[in-house]
Amino acid sequence: MADRRGPPGAGGSSRPISQFVLKVHSRCDLSCDHCYVYQHADQTWRGRPVRMAAATVRAAAHRIAEHAREHELPVVHVVLHGGEPLLLGAAGLREVLTELRTAITPWTRLDLRMQTNGVLLDDELCRLLVDYDVRVGVSFDGDRAANDRHRVFAHGGSSHDHVRRALALLRRPEHHASYAGILCTVDVRNDPDRVYEALLAESPPRVDLLLPHATWDHPPQRPGPGSTPYADWLGRLHRRWVDEGRPVSIRLFEALRPGGGGTEAFGLAPADVLVIEADGSWEQVDSLKTAYHGAAGTGFDVFGHAVHEAARHPGVAVRQEGVDGLCATCRACRVVDRCGGGLYAHRWRTGSGFDNPSVYCADLLRLIDSVDAYPRPTSEPPVDEPSAEPSAEPSAAPVDELLDDLATGHGSTPTLALLAATQLSITRALLVACRDRAGSTTAWELLAQLDQTAPEAVRAVLAHPFVRPWLVHRLDSSARPGERPAVDPLPALAVAAAVRAGVPAAVRVPVRADTITLPTLGSLVLPGLGESAEVTVRPGGFRVRGGTTERTVLLDPAELSADWRPAREVPVSGGGLLIEDGDPYRDCYGQSVAPRLADPVARALGRTLAEAWRVVHRDVPAHAAALDGGLRVVVPLAPDPARPLRSATARHAFGAVAVTADPDPETMAVLLVHEWQHAKLGAALDLCDLVEPDRGTRISVPWRPDPRPPEGVLHGVYAHLAVTQVWQARAARGGGDASAHADRYLTWTRDGVDALLASGSLTAAGERFVGQLRHALGETRVGSR
Repeated sequence: MADRRGPPGAGGSSRPISQFVLKVHSRCDLSCDHCYVYQHADQTWRGRPVRMAAATVRAAAHRIAEHAREHELPVVHVVLHGGEPLLLGAAGLREVLTELRTAITPWTRLDLRMQTNGVLLDDELCRLLVDYDVRVGVSFDGDRAANDRHRVFAHGGSSHDHVRRALALLRRPEHHASYAGILCTVDVRNDPDRVYEALLAESPPRVDLLLPHATWDHPPQRPGPGSTPYADWLGRLHRRWVDEGRPVSIRLFEALRPGGGGTEAFGLAPADVLVIEADGSWEQVDSLKTAYHGAAGTGFDVFGHAVHEAARHPGVAVRQEGVDGLCATCRACRVVDRCGGGLYAHRWRTGSGFDNPSVYCADLLRLIDSVDAYPRPTSEPPVDEPSAEPSAEPSAAPVDELLDDLATGHGSTPTLALLAATQLSITRALLVACRDRAGSTTAWELLAQLDQTAPEAVRAVLAHPFVRPWLVHRLDSSARPGERPAVDPLPALAVAAAVRAGVPAAVRVPVRADTITLPTLGSLVLPGLGESAEVTVRPGGFRVRGGTTERTVLLDPAELSADWRPAREVPVSGGGLLIEDGDPYRDCYGQSVAPRLADPVARALGRTLAEAWRVVHRDVPAHAAALDGGLRVVVPLAPDPARPLRSATARHAFGAVAVTADPDPETMAVLLVHEWQHAKLGAALDLCDLVEPDRGTRISVPWRPDPRPPEGVLHGVYAHLAVTQVWQARAARGGGDASAHADRYLTWTRDGVDALLASGSLTAAGERFVGQLRHALGETRVGSR
């Protein structure tokens, strides 16, 4: 097999690097299905920190300045990228820009740029970008139909108006200095004339046309009868562009002309770009992520390695060798000096590595011939400027403020709302992934329509804690032998939303074990339905027809069908609390869950939960507000005589806790507070890394006989802090042995916090968070309320 990085012997010496891409934020607020960062072979983003830490920015700036000084570079180009860099917010972005300007400008001219989807751009950010002389490229694919074919929010909603608003801001005279242009990814299914007109309507200084990332293993779509659809599509644009007198700079067409200078994707100019990931890793050009998992990696980082060390990596060096770095087919080609073998990533094929022509070879040859055959413009185009590839993807809350608030021990109502919103974004992203697997269906179209016309109904269904486990299970390709794959969740979700919205609809829904489950509503258990059934939503209920069976289900409590098992609701402050004992995906706690409870048992549990809720409000009102703000479901666990008192949370099931069904209200109150702490912290960890990647560190703690991993200790101290506060409140009322309980939990929590801080296993954000927990413990004493 050929070397995955490049031909044998590549590497050693290196040319200076003048272009650097900084991944300042590794998540995104869109869910573009053609994004190479999240949707293609490489999935290293999952292990990256959400945002680039200040220490990483400083180290990166130092390395770039050091390189510029050593090689006396006249200019250095730095592109802020992601994910979505605007998720840093104005304050975070200012810190990054200040660090870069301060470190680099004493040694060379710094050309600062940013590639963004534009969704978050506003007046404040535009002023900041102008102040720091940052030129902004916006990813935009043309007219509404073209743009929204790929560039959508996780819920499938359009981004078109958001991006056009951003482009209008950049066109304003006071902001225009920061308008660098538009990056458009080609989709040959789009009308080229409409795309061209939509791009020109935004008056961009420059347009970059990007071929969709593809490899020989995963070739591009080629709809229609022609063998070179990309050349045909781009040729149509080129002819119109020339006919209209080149009204805008289009980089691809200028690069393909003889002597056009080339780009990363065309020509034989040496590779001149390195990427710095959010964790400080040096990487090769970002588009390599489309080839295979880890393809862009170098094994180097800004903390321990200089630019020249990363530049000597074989995968970088081979792209600096001109024609000698190409395969035999390309070296023999008559247009090799113009094509340059195409984008390096597009040459990948398992078995021969990158030692191949581009997967777009035929299109590139035909396009170059088309450009040559059509009259070329006489005036010279502007000098080529560096550009970045498009970014994409789950939204992020203002993480610093959120963590500071959670470190009080409970978290405010706005913080709980932010956690819930970000968890919903993750669910929506998974939903889109399921849609991509199934393709557009009646269920998806109904759900998308309801998201526009009845968004509260859709939100209520998607926020149900066991929708995410269902989606995860559906997308998991590693099901254990004998385990049944999850049925498609989209039809049941669409029906549940339609029922909640009171919108008539008809959807065919898969049946599992004679059961149709509608999240938030309940389950219909009806033998004889077959593998799927037609569900028709009607006022007040729905009709089911499948196999040899038909049934009409009315949701009026006075007229319930014996086959319909509704979710039971317990009235509590902050909203209804569901007792969920029917959803098949509630079984995600690593403990056995109880089967459907008999009505008297369910009513008794409901009374206990309602009273426990009042106890929490009595003892710890701040924690009660946090419960009100997000806990929506309780799952009964199966009885276990050996462990009669148990509780649990699941990382994928935010908004739910599992408990044994028979504790008294005082004990149940402690269990609810304890488990809700785990749920909140788990949601926060989806946004920000508080613990360094697992290095095998184990920490001894007083509440467990076995040493625990750092994240487990963090969960323990956060849960125990809340329990301490509950027992201290009870001790202040003089309740029995409450003082002894309070002292024990306080000691456990303090010891755990101190062990964490001494372990060296926390990130900078984690150290700040745990330090603030330590401060909260200082304010936590017997008698405090």
